[in-house]
Amino acid sequence: MLTGMEVVLRAFLFVLILFITAKLLGKKHISQLSLFEYIAGITLGDIAGEVILSAEAKISNGILGIFVFGIVSYLADVISLKSKTLRNIIEGTGTVLVENGKLLEENLKNEKYTIDDFSSLLRQKDVFSLSEVEYAVLEPKGMLSVMLKKENRPITPKDMKMKVPNEKVPQTVIMDGNILYDSLKKAGKTAAWLNEELAKIGVTLDNVFFGQVNSYGELIVDIFDDKLKLASPQERPLMLATIKKIQADLEIYALQTDNKEAKAMYNKNAAKMLEVQNLVKIYLEN
Repeated sequence: MLTGMEVVLRAFLFVLILFITAKLLGKKHISQLSLFEYIAGITLGDIAGEVILSAEAKISNGILGIFVFGIVSYLADVISLKSKTLRNIIEGTGTVLVENGKLLEENLKNEKYTIDDFSSLLRQKDVFSLSEVEYAVLEPKGMLSVMLKKENRPITPKDMKMKVPNEKVPQTVIMDGNILYDSLKKAGKTAAWLNEELAKIGVTLDNVFFGQVNSYGELIVDIFDDKLKLASPQERPLMLATIKKIQADLEIYALQTDNKEAKAMYNKNAAKMLEVQNLVKIYLEN
């Protein structure tokens, strides 16, 4: 019979082996599992559990079994990349459950799904009525992909022919009171800029739990003391207000002068400032 210490040591050994195996197989095997990956995962865990708790089981046999299943899983992935037919066999194919707004009961029955199961999957997609669905596919890994009918889809800026700015990926530059210099460099900022921004909102670095540079280049922070209120960034609203003021001033100057050339110049530039305002408004509004 195994002693407690032997069980602990075996457990640590096989946790390490399974961890290495999972890393070698890649992220795909730790996301939503296909049927084959599900079987392989259960088998690997069962082998490890048997060797850890059984005095008769040899550690070398357990390692060999995990190694063989790891190789089989790896080869299955390689084969799937090269052959569409074998990929369909190993990973499965999607099943259409709704087409042209009609529920395909036979396909639902073939997948052993009840209408309650299907309704639950729809609710997970924030869809509460079948009448809203144009097309739905049950993916091989059990997820439901849904395309709503056109009248039920959210309106996008493209639908309204609006131009929107491209957004950069926000960069986390402070974590637990420490500066993340690599992220700061990716954001195109320096430590001096960061300290200046912190000074503007009246906090020190060691008080900041989390800090991020957003797509507009502004610093957004969360501090350890949740009761303390911080000033929100004002650069963009102030710039927009300045542009509006310049445009309004030019219109006033045009009204106040009797000189035709000056009036024309003021009106022309006021129109240009209005164009600038319309162009940058979407970038500068909160």
